[in-house]
Amino acid sequence: MDYDLLIVGGGLAGNCLALALQHSDLKIAIIEAQERQTLQTAALGDRALALAAGTVEALKILNLWQGIEHAATAIEQIHISDRGHFGKTRLSAQKEKVDALGYVITARDLETHIANQVDVAQNVTLYCPARVMGLMIDENAVFLNLKHGNETLNLTAKLVVGADGGQSSVRQLLNIQQHVSDYAQTALVTTVSTTRPHRNVAYERFTSSGPLALLPMGTQDCAVVWTRTSNEAESLMLGSEVDFIEQLQDCFGYRLGILSLRARRRAFPLSLIHTETMISQRAVIIGNAAHQLHPVAGQGFNLGLRDVIVLAEMLRQQNETSDIGAWEFLQRYAQARQRDQSRTIKFTDTVVRLFSNEWLALAALRNAGLALLDVLPFAKSLLARQAMGLANDRRV
Repeated sequence: MDYDLLIVGGGLAGNCLALALQHSDLKIAIIEAQERQTLQTAALGDRALALAAGTVEALKILNLWQGIEHAATAIEQIHISDRGHFGKTRLSAQKEKVDALGYVITARDLETHIANQVDVAQNVTLYCPARVMGLMIDENAVFLNLKHGNETLNLTAKLVVGADGGQSSVRQLLNIQQHVSDYAQTALVTTVSTTRPHRNVAYERFTSSGPLALLPMGTQDCAVVWTRTSNEAESLMLGSEVDFIEQLQDCFGYRLGILSLRARRRAFPLSLIHTETMISQRAVIIGNAAHQLHPVAGQGFNLGLRDVIVLAEMLRQQNETSDIGAWEFLQRYAQARQRDQSRTIKFTDTVVRLFSNEWLALAALRNAGLALLDVLPFAKSLLARQAMGLANDRRV
């Protein structure tokens, strides 16, 4: 079967790419390994996504925001502090003259809505569940061998996009190498209720074992992303819910009153992973297949969606005049994304290492920096633009 574009991975990145191209002349196929029912019950669906302001603008352009806005909670302020130290700073949507610095939504709500839109896209064929069994590429085409139910299928296209997550089969078949930095940290994810309203404030609190984020959801719930050392996280997961919430309360304090668990605790080991290259012959990898970031600054999905938006725009332009799998075109895409990816990865990694270190001189320096930042409008605005996903690319 002949297509123009094969997208391996029917998650957020892959589906958004297909929807960004649904009104183009491209004939598109998505290959997704997991059944829809499995995706809707997966543990990763419980995680909260912080959607940067730039990401929301992109979702509006894709006509996706209108269907999920009701399920998202606005972040009107961000409060940043360092436990046990005086330094703190606050970012404000009002001062940045925007409606919100970002929004919080569960991954499952976003994934379900986007998948439903893919189901009715006219130029998109979905193979699900289907697994990639083989990949061959020559100068003119991509050849993909699939196991789809009891059938074996052979698909051809001009370009293949690997959007199949951290364990990307496309990346492995292309033999693209990864750089992995293990933070020796684990993210503990859950939802809590608070006895005081959050007032649409997101809290980022840095501790000696890693950052703690409480993100507003609804009127009096908060999504928790609590980073601890791997040993501490294991102990907290094995302990009782009472012990867990007591330690969480001690770490965060009582700014939001008494905390109580509203959801199961989940644990996700944390590493910085990025590939040596994002392109190969007639192939591109995007989203988590290309980079996985620490959740400290909430940049992961936002960076992946910027990959999608830029690639979709360039594919539409290229398809009007030339081959979408041409090596020169892929090089232009890689160059277009290099600066944003490098900056975002460096920013996130620097924040993790700076605020997970209790060396006395460094602690004093960073807290002086936070205190100074709080009284420097220009510097604070730069940080706010980074948080909103507007620091690197002018378009989104």
